[in-house]
Amino acid sequence: MSVLVLVLAVSAACCLGFGFVLQQDAASHAPLSDFLSPRLLLDLIRVPVWLGGIGLMVVGMVLGAVALGRGEVSLVEPLLATNLLFALALSRRRSKQPLGRQGWAGLALLAGGVTAFIVAGQPKGGDAVTDPTRHWLIIGIMVGLALLLTTYAKRSRLSAGPVLLALAAGLLYGVQDALTRVTGQRFSEGGWTEVVTGWQPYGVLVLGVTGLVLVQSAFETAPLRMSLPGLTAAQPLAGIVCGVGFLGDRLRTDVGALAWEAAGLAAIVAGIVLLGLHPAMPRGSADVARTRDLQPH
Repeated sequence: MSVLVLVLAVSAACCLGFGFVLQQDAASHAPLSDFLSPRLLLDLIRVPVWLGGIGLMVVGMVLGAVALGRGEVSLVEPLLATNLLFALALSRRRSKQPLGRQGWAGLALLAGGVTAFIVAGQPKGGDAVTDPTRHWLIIGIMVGLALLLTTYAKRSRLSAGPVLLALAAGLLYGVQDALTRVTGQRFSEGGWTEVVTGWQPYGVLVLGVTGLVLVQSAFETAPLRMSLPGLTAAQPLAGIVCGVGFLGDRLRTDVGALAWEAAGLAAIVAGIVLLGLHPAMPRGSADVARTRDLQPH
């Protein structure tokens, strides 16, 4: 594994984690009438804290894109999942909550899971699948699942809506990461002419804006502990599926390696859940009022 890819991916995770905390802090005060509407972004763009969070997220996405250009999606995605560690670090500093057993257990599971998956799987690049049917099938499944989750989220705003929206955004971001890598490859092969003549960069833009609306709507209607774990867990899983499915990433497939890879992914998800539910994670300043406002009358 390249040290540069490791540094880039972890730096990206740091920016993303800090950015998510600032975004949720601002989005929790946005009008509920903007739920799942592009108007939400227009309202938030006037909030300095949110702009700071978006700025950090953009830096994180750029660093992540560079990492994806130099390493396999199946390698970079688990590293990006550590953004939750940085989100917890900032939240803990603001809330003064001790890490406790839950925090240490979550940290150990997430870090250990990432290490186990990378060491056991030994992700390597390969030849991308040229069959467009396979590309569209995998992307269609990911986008279709995101659409299904969003549909159910609209019917249950507070009960499960924020979690479903975060999962949907994570799936879209995972596909976005895969298309970002393809875009980088096209640029390396033919420069900007090759980039602008392909559909992938436009897909990156559409997925990014759509995912942003979903994430901010989840942040708007629930504390970070309900939304960020789903986002953080779904994104690497979707990215790995795309990486292995059509980008040519190769993982070890012997029985022992597969067992450790599965255990690593399970530990990552478990660690994300424990850290996401940590008391240090922001609850939002108007949870009680929002709960009352969102209940059906």
